[in-house]
Amino acid sequence: MTIATSASNSITRTSAATRTGTANTSRHDGSIGGVGSLIREWRTLRKLSQMDLALDINISPRHLSFVETGRSIPSADLLMQIAVQLDVPLRTRNTWLLAAGFAPRYSEQGLDSARLAQARAAVQRLLDTHDPYPGVALDRHWNVVLHNQAAAGLMGLLPDALRTQPMNMFRASLHPQGFAAYTQNFDEWGSYLLQVLQRLMLNARDESIVALVEEINTYPNVQALKQSAPGNATAAATEPALLVPCVLNLHGQQLSLFTTLTTFGSPRDITLHELCVELFYPSDPQTEAFLKGRV
Repeated sequence: MTIATSASNSITRTSAATRTGTANTSRHDGSIGGVGSLIREWRTLRKLSQMDLALDINISPRHLSFVETGRSIPSADLLMQIAVQLDVPLRTRNTWLLAAGFAPRYSEQGLDSARLAQARAAVQRLLDTHDPYPGVALDRHWNVVLHNQAAAGLMGLLPDALRTQPMNMFRASLHPQGFAAYTQNFDEWGSYLLQVLQRLMLNARDESIVALVEEINTYPNVQALKQSAPGNATAAATEPALLVPCVLNLHGQQLSLFTTLTTFGSPRDITLHELCVELFYPSDPQTEAFLKGRV
């Protein structure tokens, strides 16, 4: 597994007008126009012009225009070439293939399935090794699917309603009766979480995440956070912070933690592609000593 990073492959830009990636026109139906609009939606999301994307994947802008408008039928390989260039999630790539009349290419095994047993064991081993610091594994909605003992201890602070399975990290962290009630720097940490949630909503195009965003936006503390002037949280800082920590006050004991997000480096399964591991680390010696002393 590797720390998640974003990168784009460098592709030689040529002006070749080769119509590569054209499928049999006998399969043309209404769904093709649908996949074209999906491509256009993601290209717009990535802020790329037709010219830029066409040059990146070595086809003519005219050909790409025809694909997006449904006048040209893309092959499965061309669809995947576009999807890779636009960094489209595996789940959405399957949607594109189905919309164009092709079979899905990516499986979606359950995390408890036999085929993912080794991957699940590796993630749990990573979490257990991370004790006494908290660590969780999250699915595409940021629901907790695996955790270690340190994380279980923190979850015990939550009311039953927020611990209902699956426990959602955004809801648990931002709800006024959740971890937000213990978060001393909620203006900073809450703002960070809202930014992550917004990016997730834009990239996932998932109705469940949209519903979660709408729910969280009704929380009074989130509404107050959005109405507050930006920058107030750090205005009084004497030295710029290297990371935004989550600072918790647990019955008089202050804990300061920063987080890392880790993903699988080369997944071909949707479940593995969407799984991420969030590991919390102490950001000061006092927090480190306290957590190690609880072992």
